[in-house]
Amino acid sequence: MDLYLLKYFLAVVETGSFTRAADRVFVTQPTLSAGIKKLEGQLGHTLFERSNRRVFLTDAGTRFLPRAKAILHECNMAVQVLEADVAAPVVRLGILTTLSNRGMGEMLAAFKQAEPRATIEIFDGTEQELTNRLDDRSLDYALSIHRGQGEDVALPLYEESYSFILAKDHPLSARTRVSAADLAEEYMIVRSRCEVLSETSRYFTDQNIRPRLVYRTPNDSRAIAMVAAGLGGTVVPESLVDDRVAAVHLQGFDYKRKIALFRPGYQLPVGVAELGERFEQHVANYLGA
Repeated sequence: MDLYLLKYFLAVVETGSFTRAADRVFVTQPTLSAGIKKLEGQLGHTLFERSNRRVFLTDAGTRFLPRAKAILHECNMAVQVLEADVAAPVVRLGILTTLSNRGMGEMLAAFKQAEPRATIEIFDGTEQELTNRLDDRSLDYALSIHRGQGEDVALPLYEESYSFILAKDHPLSARTRVSAADLAEEYMIVRSRCEVLSETSRYFTDQNIRPRLVYRTPNDSRAIAMVAAGLGGTVVPESLVDDRVAAVHLQGFDYKRKIALFRPGYQLPVGVAELGERFEQHVANYLGA
């Protein structure tokens, strides 16, 4: 069984799409589809079902998933053990896509200044993607949503609220708070990877308000740029608010998110473990409340 086929398989599981999975592993969609078909042929089982452009694991695929993760984990660990003796230590860090680009960049720049020999490998992902990669041990650490896990799993860092952002010259931008009714005639930009996307939708529908959707994007920087350009407004965590836009409180929308540094669930190689301890302390000092 070729390892690249397992990587194809996990990419489809993580992204839920053959198209996005192909982008993830840097191949064309026909190549990825052929690889999945080859893997299914080797196993003698169908791994995925396709319905309305969505992809679901079959029972066989569900049973195969933890084994595929374990196989890739062992391969990753084998490479790490060999590399640890001959190269500068490497920390593999997953970053939630909805965290502030500027904030993450400044935090990592400060760490590199303190640890110039260290290498940081970065992976952007959704909460589920980061969880999967921590499970299969292709990541050492992840900055992601804290769901109450103990400190042996995740180091709590900070909590933040959500704001509604508008262009600076918008008539509502001078107010400190707005209601759903105030936004009834406004254009809305949807951040498709927002952790409270369903709660945001329910907030408006519960009040019989349906703002006009003009743009949907997984790219938070693009969404904020479009807000600044006056195309519409959107809900963002406080850390994503910058000087290009105005932020107001959305009355009755009191959701918050907690961010934590998720720790490795296994023993890191000696050189990496020492660097990891210093990295944990740096993140706690830099981002901790």
